[in-house]
Amino acid sequence: MPPIFKSTTTITVANSFPYDPFLAKEIFDVTTAQPSFRHSYSSFLVLILKLGCSKNFSLIDDLLARLKSDQYRVTPTFFSYLIKIYVEADLLEKALNVFYKMLEFNVKPLPRHLNHILELIISHCNFIMPTFDLFKTTHKYGVFPNTKSYNILMGAFCLNGDLSIAYKIFNKMFERDVMPDAESYRILMQGLCRKSQVNRVVDLLEDMLNKGFVHDSLSYTTLLNSLCKKKKIKEAYKLLCRMKVKGCNVDIVHYNTVILGFCRKGKAMDAIKVFS
Repeated sequence: MPPIFKSTTTITVANSFPYDPFLAKEIFDVTTAQPSFRHSYSSFLVLILKLGCSKNFSLIDDLLARLKSDQYRVTPTFFSYLIKIYVEADLLEKALNVFYKMLEFNVKPLPRHLNHILELIISHCNFIMPTFDLFKTTHKYGVFPNTKSYNILMGAFCLNGDLSIAYKIFNKMFERDVMPDAESYRILMQGLCRKSQVNRVVDLLEDMLNKGFVHDSLSYTTLLNSLCKKKKIKEAYKLLCRMKVKGCNVDIVHYNTVILGFCRKGKAMDAIKVFS
């Protein structure tokens, strides 16, 4: 008797049962038992997505093992779905291990895949260090983080108040010949502002301007506000002048911030000069 299904079929059986992943898995297994039958890659993908939505992770592990043993060619997009499934279920260790799972399937993660992992997992503050540990080992597998990778981690550590680690990551960029961008400086500057370390922010800004970066308007506003709150109004005014010399887009918000700072300090004449 010929097999019920042809081996070349592309039927995605899971789609036939959108509300019952267990029934979909049962039909998946029944069809697998048919002689000469081989499920399409799409069938695996859809079924795994459905099992993920219903949080049946042990069944997902079984399907992953079958994909590997049957030597299916798995796309990087598949792993992006898998990461999202695990993160949404708060299975962060499993999400991190997807990086190594990709290597098992002979799929070399690109920096954008690494960034996807970092962005999803790094939002969980209690999992920053394990994520950082993964980040530090990627080069051993021929995966080299790009500027965005470093920025994601620096932003996480700054928000967590770990400025020393954020600075180490920043300096590591130069060691690895990864060029920081204006966003890299903005992240550190805002982290320093939150810690009221205004002098270090000014030094960092000077370094950034000397390297030819032009920062965004919001970052300058943040720094000017921080200087004014620390009653370093002269420094704020010098920064405003420096911005103009360096060709930055000085707008009404920047002027108003310095004018208000002088007024609050009782230096009305200086405020009028800035206004003029």
